Amino acid sequence: MRAGTLAEPWQSVIGELRRRGLRWTPRRRLVLEVLSEASGHVTGAEIVDRCRRLDAATVPSTVYRTLDVLEELGLVRHGHGADGREEYHVRPTDEHGHLHCEACGGRWELDASEVGEFMAHIERNRGFRVDLSHFTLVGRCPTCGGAPAWGAEAAAWISDR
Repeated sequence: MRAGTLAEPWQSVIGELRRRGLRWTPRRRLVLEVLSEASGHVTGAEIVDRCRRLDAATVPSTVYRTLDVLEELGLVRHGHGADGREEYHVRPTDEHGHLHCEACGGRWELDASEVGEFMAHIERNRGFRVDLSHFTLVGRCPTCGGAPAWGAEAAAWISDR
């Protein structure tokens, strides 16, 4: 794919990079090509691997610097999976967290409306503002045994604070 064939919003990145004093390079174009074909969540390592399949000379630091700029532009959002690894959500529509089943490894998005009261409670009582994109609740899905035993205790503990 050539830079001229990148669809919006990816095409606008070229001008934004130049406005920031950054060059439009073949390596940056490669990162955008890979991301334009991705959807949902992808780790930084997966992005590097996909770039390397197309160009073996891909340097991880270039990929990560490009991802940083793209995050500033709102085209990717980074977060962390239940295992702590950094991952990127390509073209996020809304900020969201995740539910992760420790038994089967299943993952589901957690909408801000589902945890809004919890986040407001933490901010109100602790003065701590939660970044939902880094928010992952680990437990068990209904198929693997439902809520863990500590679920009710944790809710009671939170409400007592």
